[in-house]
Amino acid sequence: MLRYFTAGESHGEALVAYLSGLPAGVPVDQAFIDRELWRRQQGYGRGGRMKIETDKAHILSGVRHGKTIGSPIAVLLENKDWKNWTESLPVEEGDPAKHKRVASPRPGHADLAGALKYNFSEARYILERASARESAARVAIGALAKSFLRELNIEVLSHVIGVGPVELKDEVPWEKIQALWEKQEVLLNCADPDTEQRMKEEVDKIYKTGDTLGGVFEVVTHGVPPGLGTHVQWDERLDALLAAAVMSLQAVKAVEIGTGIAGAYVPGSEVHDEIGYGAKSGFTGFTRNRNNAGGIEGGTSNGQEIRVRGYLKPISTLRRPLQSVDFTSREPVKAAYERSDVCVVPAAGVAAEAMVALTMARCALEKFGGDSMVETKRNFAGYLEQLKNY
Repeated sequence: MLRYFTAGESHGEALVAYLSGLPAGVPVDQAFIDRELWRRQQGYGRGGRMKIETDKAHILSGVRHGKTIGSPIAVLLENKDWKNWTESLPVEEGDPAKHKRVASPRPGHADLAGALKYNFSEARYILERASARESAARVAIGALAKSFLRELNIEVLSHVIGVGPVELKDEVPWEKIQALWEKQEVLLNCADPDTEQRMKEEVDKIYKTGDTLGGVFEVVTHGVPPGLGTHVQWDERLDALLAAAVMSLQAVKAVEIGTGIAGAYVPGSEVHDEIGYGAKSGFTGFTRNRNNAGGIEGGTSNGQEIRVRGYLKPISTLRRPLQSVDFTSREPVKAAYERSDVCVVPAAGVAAEAMVALTMARCALEKFGGDSMVETKRNFAGYLEQLKNY
């Protein structure tokens, strides 16, 4: 079974990610992992932290001579900003006078709920772990999951379809999403240049007010055969697993599969994807007239592209802070401010790719098994043959 964990704090010495369960023989390209990390750091509206960090994955175990060896993989990401925090966040007791206290919780952040839960008198330790900096570790191991899926001709990418009130209405084909990945400069990762320009203008406008902007990203998984996930148990349904994975990302407040939200407001005849049968192409001869289901029916992939949307709230650290209360005096004050971004929707999309890839890799391994990539690919090929003969 594929398992993964992360550790580390936003301003700590490093982030660490652990991934167990990949078969032996998966090719690992260091440059590909580092490019995924680079993509997460891009996007119009990012803040000063991205000028400090240049994330590079340091693989400590589980990979030798460019391939996985079947043992757990540990990856370390150095925090270059640590040099500015060594006296403020030491492992040992240190000097309490140098501690950088977060005196007032930020509305919308984990600050207050976390301080209450762990009985802290302020929110520094909550902020450090709750920060979206943690998602860099997920992107690193998500790149390894992508490398595994590529061996099965399955690809996972994202694009942005909304920033604030600016929204791209039409479904974007896979080829345009691929073209975004190949770009050397990332603005807002929107496939339509005119819409992207309007998104940029919206970010500029909100920046001048000291506020922040959320938006919507879509993660598309291309090349998925029917049969991943299942309807037989609630916690094995592919849509449930993907929803939980994407919802686990910082600031994501809603997840949609296909046209799930719009489908709640129209008759079934306008929602469900009619089935046909024709000349064999793809995995089977069955065809669909559209993909409102987002590639999943009854908790199981149906052979179409899997499309998952994440709805990202505006981040909760504002340069124009909202009203809050001082932890000690309980008097009304403005919320604390930490160096932050204005808009992180493209970066969140990259982090969501990692979570989708990890989820799809888990389901693929549960379906096809294998301790080595040779075994997994043999099982996969046998299943594809079964589908062709259906």
